Amino acid sequence: MKKPVVFRDLGSMDYKACWDLQEVYFNKTVQTKFDNRAKAHEEQVVTTDHLFFVEHPHVYTLGKSGDIAHLLLDEEALAKVDARYYAINRGGDITYHGPGQIVGYPIFDLDHFFSDIHKYLRYLEEAIIRTLADYGIKASRIDGLTGVWLDAELGPKARKIAALGVKCSRWVTMHGFAFNVNADLSYFNHIIPCGITDKAVTSMHIELGRSLEIEEVKGRLKHHLAEVFELEWV
Repeated sequence: MKKPVVFRDLGSMDYKACWDLQEVYFNKTVQTKFDNRAKAHEEQVVTTDHLFFVEHPHVYTLGKSGDIAHLLLDEEALAKVDARYYAINRGGDITYHGPGQIVGYPIFDLDHFFSDIHKYLRYLEEAIIRTLADYGIKASRIDGLTGVWLDAELGPKARKIAALGVKCSRWVTMHGFAFNVNADLSYFNHIIPCGITDKAVTSMHIELGRSLEIEEVKGRLKHHLAEVFELEWV
């Protein structure tokens, strides 16, 4: 049986406003699960799963395990490149979000799917890998490095095209992935992406030599997320 997931495309949205929105849905789901523990089975409330797609204005975010030294700009320099910075409550190190990316925030109750955060990350990666394959781009994973990569077998020549970083509490997820479609890669020059110094970052439009219709890519990605997670959009 397919799992229903409520989908919303938020368009372009300030990072902090979107973070706050995620927190509302995340906290509601966690609280519902907590409250269910005191209820008889027939009285328990079924939680709702959500997925947001969004594009952010230029922003750098640092995960809980990250190193602020991986941000190479001070406040004055951030203002000059019209970017903002937030230390946030996901896993992972520093990354960049901006126009030309599909940023996805699943707020999933993994009890509806499987209680395995590593499997969850692999499924997100798989949906992106399948989307890239639709455009003739062969992508894969690198052992020990979360994300989606091109030429993963070529060591220093490997290029990251999608980054992942999530938070999970009581098997409820938030934050998610950033998938470079028409991204301005110059913004990655101001950080050490995910703390990795020996590999590059890329974007679909660089690999294909043309800009992509981002709404089309979103549609294909939605299809593959539904396929991999066995869900239906509502």
